[in-house]
Amino acid sequence: MGNGPMKDNDNVYFLARKKAAAYNERLYSREGAAELLGVSVSTLADYELGNTKVVPVDKVVLMADLYNCPELKYSYCKNECPIGKLMPMATQAKNLEGIALRLIREFDADKLKNIQKDLIEITEDGVVDDTEKPALKSIMERLDQMAIAISELKIAGEKALKG
Repeated sequence: MGNGPMKDNDNVYFLARKKAAAYNERLYSREGAAELLGVSVSTLADYELGNTKVVPVDKVVLMADLYNCPELKYSYCKNECPIGKLMPMATQAKNLEGIALRLIREFDADKLKNIQKDLIEITEDGVVDDTEKPALKSIMERLDQMAIAISELKIAGEKALKG
């Protein structure tokens, strides 16, 4: 029996393990990875083949750490958690330069001052009336974009710090 998959597999847990095998040869096989994760080979196969509806969160955290793939945690929260599905967050690692530029753009002082001004106008009377709702919606959308950029930086930063 070979160590490779019998068919193409685009499962995030499988892809993360295979990528991590470049720096830890024990991760090349399911047997080696299962031993390091403290699960049976068949359990890991179920995770990697999508046969398990929801992978236990403690195993996702362990895989994310062992594979140096923090995006597994973000992907889990975004795709498996009913609350996380509603939250703005990145689920993939992107290049650090692009993230830095987006953060600089998102946190531009003039843009932040405009948000501040709009928030003051909206909230000063303690009531959000119908004429203020479009401005509030716009602010919420901007905050979502900021949250996504921040989570992208967190993923890239965790990977860089771990090596």
